[in-house]
Amino acid sequence: MSMQIPQRILVAPSGFKESLGADTVAAAIAAGIRRVIPGVQVDEYPVPDGGEGTAEVLAETTGGELVAAQVTGPVGLPVLAHWARLGGNSRGTAVVEMASAAGLRLVPRDRRDPGATTTHGVGELIAAALDDGATRIIVGCGDSGTSDGGAGALRGLGARILDAAGHEIPDGGTALSMAASIDLRGLHPRAQEVEIVLACNVHNVLCGPRGVARVFGPQKGASPEQVEELSAGLEHWAELLRRTAPYGQQLDLRTGAGTGASGGLGAGLAAVLGARLAPRFEVLLAPSVAPVNLDGLIAAADLVITAEGAIDFQTPRGKVPAEIALRARASGVPVLGIAGSLGSGAPDVHDIGIDAIASILTVPMELAQAVEQGEALLRDAAERCMRMILLGSALSARSALPLAA
Repeated sequence: MSMQIPQRILVAPSGFKESLGADTVAAAIAAGIRRVIPGVQVDEYPVPDGGEGTAEVLAETTGGELVAAQVTGPVGLPVLAHWARLGGNSRGTAVVEMASAAGLRLVPRDRRDPGATTTHGVGELIAAALDDGATRIIVGCGDSGTSDGGAGALRGLGARILDAAGHEIPDGGTALSMAASIDLRGLHPRAQEVEIVLACNVHNVLCGPRGVARVFGPQKGASPEQVEELSAGLEHWAELLRRTAPYGQQLDLRTGAGTGASGGLGAGLAAVLGARLAPRFEVLLAPSVAPVNLDGLIAAADLVITAEGAIDFQTPRGKVPAEIALRARASGVPVLGIAGSLGSGAPDVHDIGIDAIASILTVPMELAQAVEQGEALLRDAAERCMRMILLGSALSARSALPLAA
């Protein structure tokens, strides 16, 4: 009996935060596969998840274009960001990737303080898309370096956030405790007229024990004391939005699904603009936005390989590998997950349909070195995984041979 070799493999990863885009990750894994099986058909599908690279992927797959815009960055300095003007059947839709204006990678490591960073530039990107005539705006939420409840984005759209004395409050999440009123008289005239959808991880909520400040604040540079300050500020902000924002009383702003997206951007835009908070893959993988049939690619594959920067206890909570595993399980296709690192709770992903996991790291190394060598490490890891798969196939074939008399 001959060894069973995969004839068609789908590579469907997310990007590695602050390191590699999803397209680069896919290409590196594909290269590693071809080192072992040169003639295999490899389909590459970089999965847009709302974070870094989302606008670029969707602009390319729809025949649209990226539009550059200089906006206010998360620490208040100008940054060159972008949004996507989609093409094909998606004409009229703009994709605003919040990470391009307020992502963690734009915050210098010595200035990582979500109590001070702002989403102001996200509002400016939305305004640019509105000025361009967009009739629908998708805001991709992910990889944020902020926790300001969307207050900065509302300011970027012309709103004013005032304290009890009528003065504008400072930027950042800490100052939200000072907010006493929201002045919408200067709001962009089309901001409440156009459909705005936030493609977000609906597991992220604004307040409470699993609120965004407590879960993600430390990753963005907050000390334990700052986490509590941010939590208090977001609680206050949620109540102010509930009482005074146009859509505030229609929503559960504290613990509603997606309200904590991108440091609370979800709550701010939903309460003031009437933005819809939707599961990100429901939005970003919809046929009207992503014309490639992902489920068809999965069903046609002998093996699916997915990847993300870290596979850990958060992976089952709406991350790309979990979404890919869910879809692959429906088609009965095995899934391999490759990660930059395997963290606490990583084995739990076997319960959601990821059959095996592997890290790209073989020896201890500094994060900066791993980032610098990321592509090579991914290629090597994919090669190792494929050799193990072929070894397993060979053993399986050998065990099926009839026993000697």
